[in-house]
Amino acid sequence: MQPASVFEETYRYYLEQIRRIDLEERARTLGAYFEQGRLEIAMFDRHYQVGPDGVFERPGRKPNFAIRVVLARYVLQCPASPPPEGDWVTYREFRDASPLLSYFTANTNKIIESTYAGNLKGLEIACRRLGGENYRLGPECDLTVRFCALPRIPIGLTFNDRDESFPAQAAVLFRRSAEAFLDMECLCILGTLLAGRLVAEAGGESKAQKAV
Repeated sequence: MQPASVFEETYRYYLEQIRRIDLEERARTLGAYFEQGRLEIAMFDRHYQVGPDGVFERPGRKPNFAIRVVLARYVLQCPASPPPEGDWVTYREFRDASPLLSYFTANTNKIIESTYAGNLKGLEIACRRLGGENYRLGPECDLTVRFCALPRIPIGLTFNDRDESFPAQAAVLFRRSAEAFLDMECLCILGTLLAGRLVAEAGGESKAQKAV
């Protein structure tokens, strides 16, 4: 994952490009709102504005550089039209995911497992607080939740609590179409952001949370 100084440099580069594009034209494809020269975009349970002057969290506060990079990239990488959502896939199933796979696994699945093992009810409550909804994602699990990470980019979470035979197991999932909207680093940030927020709901602070 990039250090803060590189995020800042990347963000400034993206902002220069945003000043050259028609934001209103991209609003419908992204599922965003266009108002007073800016796009309003929901990320999990928070709202942000993206415009020529930067990325802000309402009312006017600046989010950290990692979040600003994700939102700027989301606007810049906007495809000509929304692609079919495709299947639910793990991060490792994306073509270009391998360089960040170990980081992603350690700071998403493993963090959630270690935080909520033996506390299924606590995870369910934390997911609801972040806007998650019960949603069947495939094989039967103790908990399956769908989050709206960004418009057009849902994130799924499956969780099986520990028992006498097996440790807790968590998996963060994306629709295949997510790679049309964001690169692998930004998808990694979304996953670690979710994990960090879930840890924060449990009263702790994870490496994932610190990273974003």
